[in-house]
Amino acid sequence: MPKVDLILGADPSRKRAVRTEPTQRRSSQRLDALLDAAAEIVDETGFERLTTQMVAERAGASIGTVYRYFPDRVAVVHALRERSIHRYRVRVAEEMGRAEIETWRDVVDVALDACAALYRDEPGFTVVHAGRRETADGDVEPEFAHRMAQLIEAEFEVETDAAELRFRLGVAIELGDALISRAFQRDAAGDERYLAEAKRLVHDYLAEHLGDLRTASTAA
Repeated sequence: MPKVDLILGADPSRKRAVRTEPTQRRSSQRLDALLDAAAEIVDETGFERLTTQMVAERAGASIGTVYRYFPDRVAVVHALRERSIHRYRVRVAEEMGRAEIETWRDVVDVALDACAALYRDEPGFTVVHAGRRETADGDVEPEFAHRMAQLIEAEFEVETDAAELRFRLGVAIELGDALISRAFQRDAAGDERYLAEAKRLVHDYLAEHLGDLRTASTAA
């Protein structure tokens, strides 16, 4: 089984978008309700039109409750993005644990399929892609490429330089993410041609650097 724990784990350098960390179950539920409301609004109108007042009204909360957790609308978008990224990582880890991983292509396909799945069934997931332009500070989730690189290094005998592998995976993830995002802009269910092309292009790009690596158990 792949070392899926490499996909999970907090990044201690990540900035927190939430002003007050919930310490009780009720507070955690209240925060989730605010983010659920924000996710619904993002899906209906886009993240650009999201306001703290809209979040308060949709969640049935006071504006003061929203400001208790978020200083402004950008923080709401950032927090929703963080939650969506965390859920994406969990989905990748779960699917990786169930999949039969023989080549690096299997690892990449799990990540791409999980991304498409969350576009379909995770409210507000579009903010993972679109929200990058507004949450700023150059935060484009590079650590996921690092974690994917660590997993591939752990599972396969990779000869390429670690920094080079992480760079290549970062490019591949950006490429795949952009095409998957486009697939769901064209069709709410995901344009199958774009989804297929995302895999093909990512495979072709990485094949130049990873070749036909297989796990030790399948290479024999």
